[in-house]
Amino acid sequence: MDIVLRDNLILVTTDFDTLNSEWMKNFLNNHSRGMLFLPKAVMVFRNEVLAQERELFISQLSQHHALKHDFSHEFFLRSLLKFGNQPIRIELNKQEEPQEITVNLYAYNSDTVLISLGYPNSWVLSYLRSQLEVYVERGTDISLVLDVSDYKAKARLERALNKRNVLHYRIKYSYNNRFMSKLYSDFAKYSFGNLCSDKEDEQKNHFYAVLQCPIGASQNSLKESYKRLAKAYHPDKVLQEAPHMVEHYTQKFQLLQEAYSALRIN
Repeated sequence: MDIVLRDNLILVTTDFDTLNSEWMKNFLNNHSRGMLFLPKAVMVFRNEVLAQERELFISQLSQHHALKHDFSHEFFLRSLLKFGNQPIRIELNKQEEPQEITVNLYAYNSDTVLISLGYPNSWVLSYLRSQLEVYVERGTDISLVLDVSDYKAKARLERALNKRNVLHYRIKYSYNNRFMSKLYSDFAKYSFGNLCSDKEDEQKNHFYAVLQCPIGASQNSLKESYKRLAKAYHPDKVLQEAPHMVEHYTQKFQLLQEAYSALRIN
């Protein structure tokens, strides 16, 4: 582990073992609302309500760092506490290889979705909680049950699932062929009969979801959504990022083009 004290933040660079230690995970779980997930790091901001938990974490961080580098914990802790109000940026050592995490998606019906992991991963689950917290009905250390009964919730879910990298974890989403048709079945009334009756209708259903529009949305709505999303996911925005990020944005951009071409009325 390395800790660098900067004018505006505390930078912590560490390995997977430390990242998954109990004291690190407890800090993460307590501060899930105040975290910003970056491509290869997380930024944790100060929360006055959790001031004691933050001080405890800084003390544990100092102890761990001092033990690793064989110097005085008390001296280093005093230095750390001077930066106690600054954001804490946590990132993994660059030599750490990305680890793939499978996240399973299951739609009970159009109103309820289950997100589950094969085994606990606080970082991935905290990311999902931070993006979907307002829609979480209940959860465990490996699962979340979401209320997605309105379109805004479904759109928020789709945006959250677009992110495939949290720190150096690479997320692989797994779901069956009926996931999209179940999730969007209640929008059939906006379109032409039963939109999930065959493969062609199910594909159209998926294209509406890609464009974050309800089934049967107007051409103007489709166009506006396409322009907004195409701008957000243009590959040029991530040319300096890792190759897998460029690939992800390219695939998303191509899918947006395919969806808009399929639904546009010339």
